[in-house]
Amino acid sequence: MLGVQEVRVEDTGKYGIVRSEHVEAGLYRVKDLVEKPRPEEAPCTLAVLGRYVIEPEVFDFLEKQEPGAGGEIQLTDALRSLAKERPMFAYVFEGRRYDVGDRLGFLQATVEFALQREDLREPFREYLMGLLGEELKASGRR
Repeated sequence: MLGVQEVRVEDTGKYGIVRSEHVEAGLYRVKDLVEKPRPEEAPCTLAVLGRYVIEPEVFDFLEKQEPGAGGEIQLTDALRSLAKERPMFAYVFEGRRYDVGDRLGFLQATVEFALQREDLREPFREYLMGLLGEELKASGRR
């Protein structure tokens, strides 16, 4: 079972993309996976989020896997091989996710989690408000 979420078509090159068949609301049967396709080659915009419940046999495929996108051994390629041997499904993840592989996503996650911590919330909030005030002052806005 793969956790997936819709992404913008221009962002498909950042993710493994699922080629699938709709089963029911939020559930898809995986037919194939494509690692970081160019937008014009993406079969859809359902991206694998790095949330998995997978069988240990995937490690057998990883051991034999040749480097793929970016010259790296890709889990997506091993999952693709596994999906050819047994049923695999994707479920649309509901909720907030952070793409910490993206600089902005990393910063968003850091700030939001810091603001949730009781021991950091107020001093960090004051720090951010001070920065924002300086930015507004420098830009001539208030």
